[in-house]
Amino acid sequence: MKSIILVGGMGTRLRPLTYEMPKQMLPLVGVPMIECVFEMLAQHGISEVVLSLGYLPNHFISAYPDGSIAGVKISYAVEPEPLDTAGAIRFAAEYAGIDETFLVVNGDVLTDLDVTALVAFHRAHGAEGTIALHPVQDPSRFGVVVTNDDGRVEAFIEKPPREEAPTNLINAGTYVLEPSVLARIDAGRRVSVEREVFPALAAAGTLFAMADDAYWLDTGTPATFLQANIDVLNGRDATRLAQGLVGTTWCHSTSRVADSARLVNAVVDRNCVVGENVVLEDVILMPGAVVQDNVQIRSSIIGPRAVIGTTSVLGPTCVVGAEVSVAEGSQFSGDVQLGAGQSGGI
Repeated sequence: MKSIILVGGMGTRLRPLTYEMPKQMLPLVGVPMIECVFEMLAQHGISEVVLSLGYLPNHFISAYPDGSIAGVKISYAVEPEPLDTAGAIRFAAEYAGIDETFLVVNGDVLTDLDVTALVAFHRAHGAEGTIALHPVQDPSRFGVVVTNDDGRVEAFIEKPPREEAPTNLINAGTYVLEPSVLARIDAGRRVSVEREVFPALAAAGTLFAMADDAYWLDTGTPATFLQANIDVLNGRDATRLAQGLVGTTWCHSTSRVADSARLVNAVVDRNCVVGENVVLEDVILMPGAVVQDNVQIRSSIIGPRAVIGTTSVLGPTCVVGAEVSVAEGSQFSGDVQLGAGQSGGI
């Protein structure tokens, strides 16, 4: 079976980190997140993936010059202009010549979903489209899906107010689709699969959905991207951490961490430096980051080659962009993003 992975978004919620790289290429404990998605798909027999690209496409193409990840063949469909989710699906499917049942995955979602079971459910119900569902506490940021007892979708409500949501089961960003769905998507314009295509399928009675309580995380915000890394540090998919894990902290072998530093739930990627008496709690240091002496950082992300000056206190929740220098003695807290040209203390 072939799959389309949607990775064309600009990742605005993760700025300034995504000024330099697409969000799906951000590291999950030292490994680009997109590779984790491929590994999951490979476990369920996906043989070929089309990456639907838009923003900074060359980052993907140059990273995988042999055209495969985890043994899965890759092809690249680069949108000439933003086409939204459904437009991107049609463009990628036509580019790859997809003419049979296929899978669509949002590239910024990490999940242990049983894709094999989802495909079997889809076929057993003779569906034109099938959506994986996931229960959440607050469905207001997602597409809420209402089904009957057989799994047929009765309503698809995009981002309802929390108090008005009829269920807490949300669109989990993984779909099984028949090629006939492509004909429902107008070519050459922006079309939303959530706001146009799925409601049309539901009205036709050909859209089904299957709930699953698997691990699921939308990594599109600093808090959830940080949580994804902490989840790995604390046992999810721990096989990738055979080396470099001490307690709940992972340090790349090329990095230097002072003996007096205290690290809890921390990722220290390659070529980082952590000084004396530093405290890192729930922190990601991306490649080349430098944390000078007597710094405290909590629930924050430090971007590539950034420098945090001595005695600074950051977080929660700070995001420091690539190559930003934070002056010594700085103090930042709250939802603070420090990009190029933003340094110094308050």
